[in-house]
Amino acid sequence: MSADLEPDHSDSGRSGTPPAWRVWLGAARPRTLAAAVAPVAVGSALAAHDGRFDAPAAGICLAFALLVQIGTNFANDYYDFVKGADTVNRIGPRRAVSSGWVAPRLMQRAMIAVFAAAFLVGLGLVSRGGPWLIGIGLASIGCGFAYTAGPMPLAYVGLGDVFVFIFFGLVAVGATYFVQAGRVTGEVLLASVPIGLLAANILLVNNYRDAESDAAAGKRTLVVRFGRGAARAQFGLSLAIALAVPFVFLLRGYRAWCLLPAALAPLGILHARRLGGSGGAAELVPLLGDTGKLLACYAGLFALGVIL
Repeated sequence: MSADLEPDHSDSGRSGTPPAWRVWLGAARPRTLAAAVAPVAVGSALAAHDGRFDAPAAGICLAFALLVQIGTNFANDYYDFVKGADTVNRIGPRRAVSSGWVAPRLMQRAMIAVFAAAFLVGLGLVSRGGPWLIGIGLASIGCGFAYTAGPMPLAYVGLGDVFVFIFFGLVAVGATYFVQAGRVTGEVLLASVPIGLLAANILLVNNYRDAESDAAAGKRTLVVRFGRGAARAQFGLSLAIALAVPFVFLLRGYRAWCLLPAALAPLGILHARRLGGSGGAAELVPLLGDTGKLLACYAGLFALGVIL
């Protein structure tokens, strides 16, 4: 997922090129990495609850998820420039290629290198989960690439939200649990739903902000296709489902600790109001970061509650 969650340093960077380390750090978009960490934390917590926690396997899952996320962000930086979706006039953090800080060919090579590293790291899970995990890994990397690349980029045809929900929710939580426990349970699939929905909400806020520029570039996100009203409804429904899932765990016999994420309800309502009341694209930049923090807090509280 490549939603823009980096602080906007555009005012300080317009007059010159930042140091190389800052450019590459910004291109990696570190604040988006909560979407990679959250499913691994939840899947590992469920494995610990069942007495099957495997620290090395969890570590490999985390490294793979982070590398795929960074590779996807590099691909987004490169292909959105190529397709004209990113320009120097965009609202929010400036992008490395469109700002002229990184040559397009260099960003493309960096993307390939990071995806290759993710594949090599992921091979460490084959001995724990079987050769079929190679297919899961290749699909994850392929979708990260296809998010903004190829003849029918997912982000450009309105499938970005589906991609995020599946791979940052169902696949990431399920695979993390599977390589530690050797199976996938109903509780694991249930726990993956709020993680995927909250990760998709980060993308939704990003697309909500960029609706006009995306439409001009032919990027047919769900916000562009169905309008901001539908986007607000999707955002609120995703929040409601995420906050309801812990109560289902309570009904399935888990202790009341699993309700810890419900404490985030006031914050989620505030986010929904900020989205609906935003007066312009610039106001949505901080909401992106806050939506990412909500996902991180939800995953942390859910993991803690399950372990307790």
